[in-house]
Amino acid sequence: MKKQANVQRHTEPADQNLRLKSHGNLFYLLAVAAGLIFLQGYMIAPLIPRLSEIFGVSVQEIGFIVPIYMLSYAVMALFYGILSDRFGRWAIIRVALIIFVICTGLTATSQNLSQLATWRLLTGIGASGIIPMTFALIGDLFPFERRGAMLGLIFAAMEGGMAAGSAGGAILEPFIGWRTLFIGTAIAAGLVLWRLQPYGALFDEAPQESPPSIQQIFRGYWQVLRSFRGQRTYAYVLWNGIYHAGVFTWLGLYLSERFTMSPLNIGLTILGYGVPGLLLSAWIGKAVDRWGRRWLVPAGLVMAALSGLVMILPITPWMTTVAVVILSIGYDLTQPLFVGIVTDLGDDDNLGQTMGLKVFTLFTGFGIGSLLFGKLLTWGFAWALGIFGGFQLLAGIFALRFFWWEVPWRRSPQLRS
Repeated sequence: MKKQANVQRHTEPADQNLRLKSHGNLFYLLAVAAGLIFLQGYMIAPLIPRLSEIFGVSVQEIGFIVPIYMLSYAVMALFYGILSDRFGRWAIIRVALIIFVICTGLTATSQNLSQLATWRLLTGIGASGIIPMTFALIGDLFPFERRGAMLGLIFAAMEGGMAAGSAGGAILEPFIGWRTLFIGTAIAAGLVLWRLQPYGALFDEAPQESPPSIQQIFRGYWQVLRSFRGQRTYAYVLWNGIYHAGVFTWLGLYLSERFTMSPLNIGLTILGYGVPGLLLSAWIGKAVDRWGRRWLVPAGLVMAALSGLVMILPITPWMTTVAVVILSIGYDLTQPLFVGIVTDLGDDDNLGQTMGLKVFTLFTGFGIGSLLFGKLLTWGFAWALGIFGGFQLLAGIFALRFFWWEVPWRRSPQLRS
């Protein structure tokens, strides 16, 4: 297999140290790219009240730009994953980064909601080809028992982007304007693209002799979904995405309505979503490699559920900040761990397709969650949080049974079979 040959080429003793150093530099740059993608994605939510004023539309209408970005991201991930298995990771990452840089910058030119929604859709198309291919590349280059630490690095950057976007969007907008936020992000992503150019040779770019047939594509999906492990993992990826996107997307509106917070205070409160992952993701990745996922996944689901449910109660603003921090930790203990499982499903030759399906599932959940929670808001935040939190709590309880065999690979014959 070409990817197996690629792994062997990168582990020969003569140049192992040089390869490891090159891989480290490469993944640091890819981590920065991942952080910028999440930064611009998450700075939208706290800006919803402000953008509704700027464009003269309701918060429900402006909120539509969140699911349209998520769903375009989801759909394109399916295509990028399949193409990367045939034409290499670097070809996809480079094209996707170019699209992302251009469309993020042009978002700042929007004069009405329709233009803003269009640029968000196109930005999602570009963004979806970067992080999934980075995950697939980790699967190409590292054995399963070492992937947790590398995934932890990428997720730490993503969480840092969440925190910077969530807080920075609300805090900086009154001073520099929302347009400057998008222009600055585009410039930073352009610099990352420039710095990545010398590392293109590290990617496996040898194309397959012919594109896959429809039958081969569906066979690849069937391969990862035919087992209980695959069905369970993708189902949890979908629901967890629904829950977190639903609660987070409308968090800025929740803080504005309940506590009449200023944009600055909203930003400082939402800062709690992302900071724990920035600090803990690397440690969580190492813990997963050592102890597995059977306790961490249920704990993350339950923590996220309780953080949403407690916001129904008459709590103070600082207690809400604590709830947001716990919500973030709940995400950190679930999605990165699901990614690790997905890299162990299917064959090396369709890892990009497998990862594309995972991202499609997650971002479909993000889109559905933000839409569904917005619909439930017609009954009020208490009902929306209660329904979402209740289902999340049940998911956490059932996870104790469903993830029981997710111990380190070398200790679990069930996962090796």
